[in-house]
Amino acid sequence: MAGVEGGLVDVDPYDDGSFPTFGWLQGINARAVLAAVRGEGPVPKTGLATRRHLRALGLRPGGQKPLAALEWRGGRRMAHFYRIELALPKRTPTLAQEAALDRAMAARQTCPKCARRYHYCLPLRTQGCCTACDTGTEPTPCTFVPPARHELAT
Repeated sequence: MAGVEGGLVDVDPYDDGSFPTFGWLQGINARAVLAAVRGEGPVPKTGLATRRHLRALGLRPGGQKPLAALEWRGGRRMAHFYRIELALPKRTPTLAQEAALDRAMAARQTCPKCARRYHYCLPLRTQGCCTACDTGTEPTPCTFVPPARHELAT
């Protein structure tokens, strides 16, 4: 039997069965991970990282379960830690997937009244159009994407 030696069971009386929780920069190899995310050091081979850290390092959790939790702002915010050595490389989207994402973003960024595509998502559920159409003002040229000109080769 595992954990049993001479009829005794190895039990930790202080273990309540919950996730281990770390504060800011208290995780395993936390300073090295944060330096790698900022581009100030190499990517560590071991340690713990959140999903955002893994994404910045070009990795993804890869189906592994969270190992611990990161807590900040007095316990009001929390993120899960994953092991770096079990993380897999990020998958790159195909051209069809990128085109579908661009069409979806274009639907959220294009005003149905003036047909301008903006650099940000419009409040279509609440206003139904862009702020310029709603207030009757002219938008500044830096806020929307200029219309594309298609010049066919002859």
